[in-house]
Amino acid sequence: MLSELYSETTLTEIALLSLAFVLSSIIGVERQRRLKSAGLRTHALVGLGSAVFTLVSAYGFGNVIGSEVILDPSRIAAQIVSGIGFLGAGVIFVRKGAVSGLTTAATIWVTAAIGMACGAGMPVLAIATTAFHLLTVGLLTVIGRAIQPDLSEPVITLRYRLGHNVLRQVLAQTSQLGYHSALEEANTDEESRVRELTLRLTGDEHGISALVGQLSEIKGVESVSSSTDDDD
Repeated sequence: MLSELYSETTLTEIALLSLAFVLSSIIGVERQRRLKSAGLRTHALVGLGSAVFTLVSAYGFGNVIGSEVILDPSRIAAQIVSGIGFLGAGVIFVRKGAVSGLTTAATIWVTAAIGMACGAGMPVLAIATTAFHLLTVGLLTVIGRAIQPDLSEPVITLRYRLGHNVLRQVLAQTSQLGYHSALEEANTDEESRVRELTLRLTGDEHGISALVGQLSEIKGVESVSSSTDDDD
């Protein structure tokens, strides 16, 4: 009875599924550290699901294949590609003309592709794709910010601990220095009680560095950085 649950490819399937879990989790850790809406668990599940669908497509119907039955594994793969778009669209938001969540949506799409590569028995391709993803969100982010022209409305990102009345102090400080602030995005990690807040400022951009210095001195603030628009 138990022997019917195993086949010659079972160990291979488990190994590929495990690899999909590890690689997807690596991408999820990067998103979790940035306090994005789709974090570790979401990306791990996307990678696992894509791998399972692909494995089922490749190995799950071997007992029904015959002269009158033709198996087309690409059909399930095509459905994964189109279906994952609905999940990715759910993390894209438009606030006051500014678009956020595009990078996270693209990351979900890439994670699904990595899961599919693992399920299709292409571990080297999956590992290489994961490495290229980390290179994209790391090195290319720095290069992108360096070549992007200066904007008259800089963006400030704050990470602070909850329970210190930080937001009120931040808004009061920016107003006192003559800036008008608009909330762009706020993400909270309930476990660590840390919130990441993104504010778009209108005012003299030459005084941003001084503002960043003053905001960083507020009790409870862990980090403050200024940048141009971020589509993450």
